[in-house]
Amino acid sequence: MDYVWSDRKRTLFGLPLSFTKYMLSEERLFIEQGFLNKKEDEVRLYRIMDVSLTRSFGQRIFGVGTIHCCSADKSLGDFDILSVKNPKDVKEQLSQLVEAQRDVKRVTNREYMDDDHENELD
Repeated sequence: MDYVWSDRKRTLFGLPLSFTKYMLSEERLFIEQGFLNKKEDEVRLYRIMDVSLTRSFGQRIFGVGTIHCCSADKSLGDFDILSVKNPKDVKEQLSQLVEAQRDVKRVTNREYMDDDHENELD
């Protein structure tokens, strides 16, 4: 399988010294964790509803950040892509692939307004 992006969770000083790997393809995001006991999660990109980026002071110093994904995936739910290098670029790439997959699958994200706002529009 061809991945458009892959990285490891970065630890002290932004070094990839962990057993958590992230791989992104055109259609899916894979999260592999563990050394002796491995766990692999997968989420189809069209199930990701929202993506946000947080960067602590320490993360900014070492050029890493955490991407939070709100997902409609039943087994994984909301999840974080922890401490990855070039987080702004990764977030942008992920957002573009999510939108592309939502268009291909014809999935819409319905955002509802509460009753007060609907009355203002009348």
